[in-house]
Amino acid sequence: MMVSSKNPIMALKGCSQVSRSLQRLSYSRPLLVAQTIEGSKRYTSTQATRDDGDSLKSLAESFVPELATHARAVPVSPSYFSRQPSFTDKYLTLHRLLRSYEHLPVTSKDQAERVAWKSLDDYRLAIGEHVKTSDFSKCLQLIKRLHLIHPKLRPKDVNEALAEFKRDIQPFSNVAKPIPIDRFGRALGVGRRKSSVARAWVVEGTGEVLVNGKSLADVFGRVHDRESALWALQATGRLDKYNVWAQVEGGGTTGQAEALTLAVAKALMAHEPALKPALRRAGCVTRDSRRVERKKHGHVKARKMPTWVKR
Repeated sequence: MMVSSKNPIMALKGCSQVSRSLQRLSYSRPLLVAQTIEGSKRYTSTQATRDDGDSLKSLAESFVPELATHARAVPVSPSYFSRQPSFTDKYLTLHRLLRSYEHLPVTSKDQAERVAWKSLDDYRLAIGEHVKTSDFSKCLQLIKRLHLIHPKLRPKDVNEALAEFKRDIQPFSNVAKPIPIDRFGRALGVGRRKSSVARAWVVEGTGEVLVNGKSLADVFGRVHDRESALWALQATGRLDKYNVWAQVEGGGTTGQAEALTLAVAKALMAHEPALKPALRRAGCVTRDSRRVERKKHGHVKARKMPTWVKR
């Protein structure tokens, strides 16, 4: 970009001392000040007819402002032009870390810390890019290999790279709160099934059972519901060793009986923790999350369709 030679004073606008000097000398000496910025170089050419033009040239060079030039925007990462720039950068970072630290000692898969990694859908939502399943699978292999590095020898940059793929809530780090036994020797267990909630206090005794202040036969008319309510004691052979006092609410009799099964099992494990494997085999430890499926529009029930009639 060139400065116009018709009015060179405009190039030094704001410098009053230099402007006055150029006005006095402009009648006999044409002055051409040209500035070109190429990279970091700058040059100024000046034509004068007298010997004192050199001093004016040095004065002009010190006051000529830098002129704006065209600059091309350069992306931060070469992956900018790819379909998945963020994912590609992270994948290349993991690959570089593995090549740098693959010589470090690793632990076995059984001894490594259990970590819940983000699923493909969660990761797509986090970075806002449609990552292919095969690409995410390869990335997950690198993550699991880096995770096997011994925790005490694992570098800081590896931990930071792995943290981006971990879930916000780690289910494996949750520790179940132990159920205490009060001063009366009672253990409280809470169970749920469908819309029913059951609270059972279990204490050593002779096998008496009260549900909402009534006997078991008065609350549950079906034999199957009575067996379900005390299935935890029956499966472990403890029917005549513990007394149960329970409160149930919500839902129907089947839901209340199965909720009572889980409540009694939790309270029984507080008294005898060694019974947990037997109770798990009997199906008394896991919460049953099944619910009635909702009715759909255009259906008779949840899945049943109206009878099709041709005419």
